[in-house]
Amino acid sequence: MARSDARTRTTWLSLSLAGTLLGFGLAIALSGLFAWLGPGGMAPLNKYQFNMWIVPPLWLAACAAVFMARSAWRAWAWLGAANVLAYAALFAVRQGQG
Repeated sequence: MARSDARTRTTWLSLSLAGTLLGFGLAIALSGLFAWLGPGGMAPLNKYQFNMWIVPPLWLAACAAVFMARSAWRAWAWLGAANVLAYAALFAVRQGQG
């Protein structure tokens, strides 16, 4: 019984770390994509405030969604892949418009 409890605690910790670390990176990348692709591109100065405040809800959504994963490994894999795709898209958008 103790082994099962320890494994569960380890899984919860790993899921929490995945959501916290990779979720933050994903929220930053998605905010950056909105900044570049949203109305007016990077030109409007009033967009910076919105982009700053959109990060916490996106981060919180990633932190909550990570607990739907079947295992901690899958959560790390899916969030890692989402980060790679989001940052690749952000890089491509910045190169294309910058």
